[in-house]
Amino acid sequence: MIEGVVIKELVTHTDERGFFREIIRVTDGFFVGGFGQLSHSLVYPGVVKAWHVHRQQTQWTYVACGLLKVALHDGRPQSPTYRQTMELLVGDNQPARVYCFPPGVVHGYRCMGGPAHVIYVTSGVYDLYDEVRFPHDDPSIGYDWLKGQEVR
Repeated sequence: MIEGVVIKELVTHTDERGFFREIIRVTDGFFVGGFGQLSHSLVYPGVVKAWHVHRQQTQWTYVACGLLKVALHDGRPQSPTYRQTMELLVGDNQPARVYCFPPGVVHGYRCMGGPAHVIYVTSGVYDLYDEVRFPHDDPSIGYDWLKGQEVR
């Protein structure tokens, strides 16, 4: 686990009508960064969206449907988990959860099943200066987006 990354398991209330799931509350301990912007992204199967990092913003991400393989890489030299990479599956047929990562954690995902609907909150509004992008095959990270599960 990368320092500062938080995964919140979600409670789902199901009945004959469907379900209700609360995702984030302002009182959640990991939501101290505050609200800046809510965004929704549609991602098609096989698409890789990687890599980027925020200089200032914290991000909370929830996959409403579809399946993502998420990779997070610690790009903060002062962190005890510097240069460590973690991955997780989120979305369909996975435990319901939201994941949060602080500034300096490089992040990306591959849509393994979908299309996927990704909803995320950032602690600030979009700012071109805040976002730094790297190619999906950046050798300094050394992550292989094609390993593992086949695209569905």
